[in-house]
Amino acid sequence: MENQTNSKSFIVNNGLILGVASIILSLVMFATGNHLDPHWSTSVVSAALFIGLIIYGTKQFKAANGGFMSWGQGVKIGVGIAILAGLIVVVYNYIFMNFIEPDFMNQMMEIQNQKFLDQGMTEEQIEAANEMGKSFQSPGIMAAMGIIGYAIGGFIVAAITSAIMKKSEEETY
Repeated sequence: MENQTNSKSFIVNNGLILGVASIILSLVMFATGNHLDPHWSTSVVSAALFIGLIIYGTKQFKAANGGFMSWGQGVKIGVGIAILAGLIVVVYNYIFMNFIEPDFMNQMMEIQNQKFLDQGMTEEQIEAANEMGKSFQSPGIMAAMGIIGYAIGGFIVAAITSAIMKKSEEETY
């Protein structure tokens, strides 16, 4: 593979598209008032965007690389797309929770507490759950968890996609 294509442009282009598409989906949910308790279909759309753009970026790279791609190259592209999108979404979430909707976490906690009550939890159990949840609400922890979540999801999708799509020059002879 002497004439290898640079993977950075595929990572950046598709990572930006995924990040911006995720933000647009979040803004639509906010504008329609569904951001606190979204319908399950929102998760399906979000997952389809995530999986689709990782597969699309990997296919683009393989096509630009003369139809060849190793498993490692595919994983690198998929994880790169996911991490870049994760960084963009983390920055957006920080802006959203601190400037656009500063009371978002309190509203989410109220909705979750009502769900706990509906499930039959006691006030003490709910308070304990709230205390544990507050420990994960610092911006640094939320950012790290977001980026790690995107990276793990990207690895899973990219590993499967790359295993299916890999093709080396040696396989053609």
